[in-house]
Amino acid sequence: MVLRELYLKRIRPFYHSEFVKILTGVRRCGKSTLLRQISEELIASGISSDKIIDINFENYAYNSLRNPDAFYRHVEDRIEDATGKTYLLFDEVQFVDGFERVVNSFRATHDVSMFLTGSNSKLLSGDLASELGGRTLSFRIMPFTFGEFCDFRGVQGAARASLFDEYLRWGGFPLVCAERDEASKAVVLDNLYDSIVLKDVILRNKIASPHTLETVLNFVVSQSGSTLSGRTIAASLSDQNRKVSAPTVYDYLRAIESACIVGKATRYDVRGKKVLAFEEKLYVCDLGLFQQRKSPVAEDIGHALETLVFNELVARGFKVFVGKIDAMEIDFMISGPEGKAYVQVAYMLASEKTREREFGSLEAVRDNYPKYVVTLDPVTRNRNGIIHLGLIDFLLDEGLLVLG
Repeated sequence: MVLRELYLKRIRPFYHSEFVKILTGVRRCGKSTLLRQISEELIASGISSDKIIDINFENYAYNSLRNPDAFYRHVEDRIEDATGKTYLLFDEVQFVDGFERVVNSFRATHDVSMFLTGSNSKLLSGDLASELGGRTLSFRIMPFTFGEFCDFRGVQGAARASLFDEYLRWGGFPLVCAERDEASKAVVLDNLYDSIVLKDVILRNKIASPHTLETVLNFVVSQSGSTLSGRTIAASLSDQNRKVSAPTVYDYLRAIESACIVGKATRYDVRGKKVLAFEEKLYVCDLGLFQQRKSPVAEDIGHALETLVFNELVARGFKVFVGKIDAMEIDFMISGPEGKAYVQVAYMLASEKTREREFGSLEAVRDNYPKYVVTLDPVTRNRNGIIHLGLIDFLLDEGLLVLG
């Protein structure tokens, strides 16, 4: 089992906090395992197991607790039997109708530290946000990063680079990573995709036309890293004789994003220092899904690498935007508690035109935040204060990317 230190180190400071810790992410990305690791760390720190109430709502043993009254009574009785702070860990809590009021009741009436997981980003909004009134901390959980994939395989040091092509092709879903031959990986990935679409999009959102939803989703996944809107998607599908209206596409995009299948990078005007409410980019949460859905004849290495870096940045806890400066684009402007930085991603800087494009947009930015170009070039060359990083080094060493 891979210790998911990338997330644990950000969650640990709040283990005993009254804030409700919310872990969201696409189905089967490892949220349940992470919750189990939190429980194990609490016990290892001296917390008695009878002060930890751990319920996985996907486990049929707890099926009766999907009723909010039964859920409340079960937990309330156990809290009353404990002394001191109680730790509540509820996995896939969205299966409980009206869980928001129950959760808020525990928080308001008892000394508890609470952790919730769900494969729907709506956990962060709507009724829960209203009930808890800002007393939440959210953490987006992703499938394995490349570094975690190497740990999963037990490969260390320079040998980790030999796993890169496999990761680029099949992504980081733990169930897929556990398979060794490509035929088995493909079967697991296809079934995982179907499960996500059925349970977290179609059924949860009561989609009237599943076929149309799948058409939109396949298009969005295959175009990861592209600038998309409801109108452009509707127009593209209409050109392919698959009619769907822009309002329907927007509804489906909200459902797809809520299921954490894709992440959104909003465009940011670097000169004007403001977020722009148009031309957003969408990135699929896992490269395996992208590779399975993209055109077999298209050369998409650029979009694949951009998606890879976007997901890595999200996994590290950064807020990620697409930078705009005049007519030029910066792949990512990222922000975190330590400051900001800019990141350009490219396959290789094989020509002067490519070098000018990747470095030039960063050179046009007149602030002093760190600037990086990340590529697969075997040799890196910095330029005018802009740091050139090898992609594999960037993925395996968090310390190379510094905010300022």
